[in-house]
Amino acid sequence: MKERDRGISMADVSNGKTNSKIYRRIPNIKFTKLFINGDFVDSISGKTFETTDPSSEEVIAKIAEGDVEDVDLAVKAARQAFDHGSWPRMPGCERGKIMNKFADLIDENLEELAVLETIDVGKVFSFEINVDIPSISKELRYFAGAADKIHGKTLKLSSEFQGYTLLEPIGVVGHIIPWNFPSAMFVLKCAPSLAAGCTMVIKPAEQAPLSALYLAHLAKKAGIPNGVINVVTGFGHTAGLAVASHMCIDCVSFTGSTEVGRLVMQAAATSNLKTVSLELGGKSPLIIFDDSNVDQAADLALFGSLANKGEICVCSSRVLVQEGIYDKLVEKMIEKTKTWVVGDPFDPSTRQGPQVDKKQYEKVLSYIDSGKREGASLLIGGKPRREKGYYIEPTIFENVTDDMLIAKDEIFGPVMSLMKFKTIEEAIERANVTAYGLAAGIVTNDLNIANRVSRSIRAGIIWINCYHNFDSGCPIGGYKMSGFGKDHGMEALEKYLKTKAVVTPIYNSPWL
Repeated sequence: MKERDRGISMADVSNGKTNSKIYRRIPNIKFTKLFINGDFVDSISGKTFETTDPSSEEVIAKIAEGDVEDVDLAVKAARQAFDHGSWPRMPGCERGKIMNKFADLIDENLEELAVLETIDVGKVFSFEINVDIPSISKELRYFAGAADKIHGKTLKLSSEFQGYTLLEPIGVVGHIIPWNFPSAMFVLKCAPSLAAGCTMVIKPAEQAPLSALYLAHLAKKAGIPNGVINVVTGFGHTAGLAVASHMCIDCVSFTGSTEVGRLVMQAAATSNLKTVSLELGGKSPLIIFDDSNVDQAADLALFGSLANKGEICVCSSRVLVQEGIYDKLVEKMIEKTKTWVVGDPFDPSTRQGPQVDKKQYEKVLSYIDSGKREGASLLIGGKPRREKGYYIEPTIFENVTDDMLIAKDEIFGPVMSLMKFKTIEEAIERANVTAYGLAAGIVTNDLNIANRVSRSIRAGIIWINCYHNFDSGCPIGGYKMSGFGKDHGMEALEKYLKTKAVVTPIYNSPWL
């Protein structure tokens, strides 16, 4: 594939310069084939699909389209690597060394990964290079440090026997990852399963295959043995379903919509009853109380709702504001939204790039139309931005009721619903009325309110006076229809381990 001009150079973006006469050179797309058993290979069918730049609607590259047969090959490679290979049998400290080398290579190739994410899914380049990609090497290092700290327990039994437990890798893992944070999700799934000693087959989203293939290349370069990491690009209803239903996969981890999560769980149940972890949709509330600083609360509400174009599962798309500061907050948010720059994701001044593809773009616009039809008041935005590319204005509705679609459904776009409340009890009730329970935010200077509300909301993570604050050591995962199982933290490692009990008799014991 030929290099393309994008208007600014990599160095100039990094330095914060913008000049229309300076040109960025997009590197050649190096990896477009399936990655199986340490090699890049064509799909068995020879079929390919296109991945598209959402900012220009141009085709970036043609990617190998994996299917059931390709997944089967990848699983066989992973099975061989687990049953007979070195990775599960390697001392944890040695696995940790290789994982740290993998992290080093990510740091060394930071800019290329950031560019791939930006052109493939429209993420803002300045965020990618300064926040998103650096965070994934930290994730690897966190679990690299855990690889040699996987211990069982000694058991004191009630009879003349002694026992202990072993923590063993669960086996071959299937990871099905979404398109909104492709590199981060790749490592979020890989890091704990690598530390545990598992092997894996990864199915990236068809909208975002480039970074997964590049990361597979770096993993091999770091010294991760052949067959430990396999990447099959393709579509959910073929390759994804094949991963979820494969009889030789021992565990499947999925991040995505609740609708697809049901299908993954169903496929796992009707095959070999493999264990499943699901991180699914959300409709997260941000509750702003009267004692909050209006300016800071407005910033937090916009960041919570509009970060990453609203394409984030924990997006605070329901903003509940106490009536005492409601009018001031609305005024401040409109003022700030007018300065929210939507445009070329390579421009350092841009806060919001395009939606990932045409399907998502049209879905978001349909929800905006639904909000208008159901009687919500459009305060600002609500229209496409630019003639080319999948750009949508940041959109804020007020007079939103809990039964409207924009208040119930996960939109996955830059759309915020404003709701007014009177009492703490009302705020808690309305926060919990959703079928989801992934995250929530609380803005208050009153510790008693913060404690009471955080203990009352049914969600997997509660942010107080902050939002979107993720950390490798802090588990995240949902309640209710937001799924089960945790990512991040030692809880994530536990998903990829099985406990085995060993019991032996004690001979010549004094009580025999």
